Amino acid sequence: MKLTPVLSANWGDDKPWTLDGYGEYDAAKKALTTLDPDSIISMVKDSGLRGRGGAGFPTGSKWGFIPQGDGKPHYLVVNADESEPGTCKDMPLLLANPHVLLEGIVITCFAIRSNQAFVYIRGEVLHIVRRLQAAVAEAYDKGLLGKDIFGTGFDLDVVIHAGAGAYICGEETALLDSLEGYRGQPRLRPPFPAVAGLYASPTVINNVESIASVPAIIDRGVDWFKTMGSEKSPGFTLYSLSGHVTRPGQYEAPLGVTLRELLELAGGVREGHELKFWTPGGSSTPILTAEHLDSPLDYEGMTAAGSMLGTKALQIFDDTTCVVRAVLRWTEFYAHESCGKCTPCREGTYWMVQILERLEAGNADESDIDTLLDACENIMGRSFCALGDGATSPITSSVQYFRDEYVAHWERGGCPFDPAASTLFAAAGAMS
Repeated sequence: MKLTPVLSANWGDDKPWTLDGYGEYDAAKKALTTLDPDSIISMVKDSGLRGRGGAGFPTGSKWGFIPQGDGKPHYLVVNADESEPGTCKDMPLLLANPHVLLEGIVITCFAIRSNQAFVYIRGEVLHIVRRLQAAVAEAYDKGLLGKDIFGTGFDLDVVIHAGAGAYICGEETALLDSLEGYRGQPRLRPPFPAVAGLYASPTVINNVESIASVPAIIDRGVDWFKTMGSEKSPGFTLYSLSGHVTRPGQYEAPLGVTLRELLELAGGVREGHELKFWTPGGSSTPILTAEHLDSPLDYEGMTAAGSMLGTKALQIFDDTTCVVRAVLRWTEFYAHESCGKCTPCREGTYWMVQILERLEAGNADESDIDTLLDACENIMGRSFCALGDGATSPITSSVQYFRDEYVAHWERGGCPFDPAASTLFAAAGAMS
């Protein structure tokens, strides 16, 4: 398996975050001077580019939903509010190569006939906010943003908006409310953002990596893009490996690569230990085990394995990890980040934390697992947005694969792991 450095191709160059290190937006110039908006949308549709923020919705189709000739302003909003636990692809991309996003914004706005774009980024990553602001200023100075770009008469302004650090604002409609100055809470749909989004006007909302992938498609063509990845999930993407792996980091590879292949590139699980479980797309995707090492890391492959590709945040956990403790920490996060708008998520995540605390401490029994799963069932599909659904994923999947480990906690009156030695007290096979 070979890596496919496209977004990360210049990361090792001298100052790749500057225009001197990046280039003069050749793909944007090609798009604005030789193509019309509808042709660009058709190219992106034909490429099969799917949203890289987690849902995997076809990017070109989302652009095509924007009504034309409606007399309203059109907006592009780039979701850079990367906050899913384990996800760390957009921030390194913006730190090393912010101009690839800005060039993608120019092309996208021209395609959807928008003259205003917003990048909603987490305020905590101040160094990246500054890096992106500097790139925007540099692009304005060179005439790549602003008035009459490339002499085509196309005007575009880009605003960098720093959010206040709420996980819920990663949900696109909550992000819009926050951008408008309101408390970030998901909106009832319909109407959908493509019809009534930011300021009640047609709006396209895309992830950073989705927009950053567009210049390469315009520059090198649809056929080139489809030589990578799988039939239904073509192209390249950034996989983020973290946790108990020898060389954690960003690995840009074709969609459909397997975790086994990525682990070989990353030096494997840390020395002396074995893989226990992992997440394919952050903590809101159902966990998988070593039996899924050869499952394709694309949208269809992960669905077939019983999980989701999500944000491709591959968190690796070895045999020293207590799965109950890990799930408890994730659930505490979701309970804290629930916006409180809907009862299933607001109350359900709170009570799931209480039950998991008892289970982790060994003060529980079989009925608590049943109650926990019942709570998950009453949240799944009933919460206002995907936060509630995501909060149930690590719980239900961990019980599916590691129910015996839950049982071992109350059988031994506490966690069966030795905190000092980080090994199981139980003899080999006790968890089988």
